[in-house]
Amino acid sequence: MKKKIWLLVLAAVVVIAGGISWWASRQYVVPIMMYHHVADVSPKRSDTVSPERFHWHMTYLKKHHFNVLPLRTLVQIIKQGKPLPRKSVVITFDDGYEDNYTQAFPVLKKYGFPATIFVISDVVNTKGFLTTEQMREMYAGGIDIGSHTRAHPYLPDVSSERRREEIFGSKARLEQETGIKVSSFAYPSGGFDEEIKKLAKEAGYDSACTTNRGYDRFNRDVYELKRIRFSDQDDRADYLWMKLGGFYNLFRKVKVPSGPSEYQVK
Repeated sequence: MKKKIWLLVLAAVVVIAGGISWWASRQYVVPIMMYHHVADVSPKRSDTVSPERFHWHMTYLKKHHFNVLPLRTLVQIIKQGKPLPRKSVVITFDDGYEDNYTQAFPVLKKYGFPATIFVISDVVNTKGFLTTEQMREMYAGGIDIGSHTRAHPYLPDVSSERRREEIFGSKARLEQETGIKVSSFAYPSGGFDEEIKKLAKEAGYDSACTTNRGYDRFNRDVYELKRIRFSDQDDRADYLWMKLGGFYNLFRKVKVPSGPSEYQVK
């Protein structure tokens, strides 16, 4: 009799453990890291990480054996409905600042990490931003180039005509100037709506990233991929462990797709 009871208990434990494992697998999201400036500035800004801190973040990924995926690889996995690879991350940068080349690129090369830089096309080759040649060199070194519109407007606040020009025009200009296929897009300040998503698809992008805006916590829609902002404030290992564990989106306060701009390009 006792043996039967223990067998029933064991069976129940197995069923419960299996259920928890299945539930957890449905909540897991490959973290998409989001950076902007990599520079020493004072006072500190939420869109900036110092070169020393950025190096420490990348060293953490290497030391703890994270699998750093290109964004396009993650997008393919999601589209194909395959299980998400655990302990993986994606690295992205917004705006296309020159310090992404001078400060971040050497570290990424050191560790062999791929990344995607979302570039504002109309500031290319201007002071403080990436040049065409720098983008070509980075692309040859494993860094993909994505689009971040022509002039970084908050897309929900502009006309349909302006939206189209920003989304289509940036892709065309970047591809023409660099010879690099641009397949990913990032909404400035994360703002989008269904029309904007549709335009991104029509323009030929395979995916689009937001910030923490949108309703898809689990990144199953590749045209509203949530990302996690990193800055100098992420200065402890437990912060990185929490943000990179794959379940961070479960506990984040969701922001609606449309709303006031979070910051301006500087």
